[in-house]
Amino acid sequence: MFGFTMGGARMDPREAVSKARTGDITVIDVRNHGEVQMTGKAKGAVVVPLTVMPFQCDPKGPDFHADIDPAKPVALYCASGARSAQGAQILKRLGFNEVYNIGGLGHWHQAGGEIER
Repeated sequence: MFGFTMGGARMDPREAVSKARTGDITVIDVRNHGEVQMTGKAKGAVVVPLTVMPFQCDPKGPDFHADIDPAKPVALYCASGARSAQGAQILKRLGFNEVYNIGGLGHWHQAGGEIER
């Protein structure tokens, strides 16, 4: 899987599914709302489109998303893994320590992760 290392560490989707079930990570879907409406999202994932991540993921900003805990590891996904790699770079710049890219929603689903609509 070329390109994942540039945007945070790669996390095996099975590990992400397991950690999400136990509440040990925050899962963020970086796709736009139209995509999420068409396909659903990973169960429990917070939807923060890549374009608004600098605002909604900045713990010091007024638009910070309340469902994101900066102290907890974060796993990102998109459709294929490219935008989630970009999102991981944004989170690193905002001071998040543990940021992982799990690839695309299909990877999540193939690893046994539930999809909610």
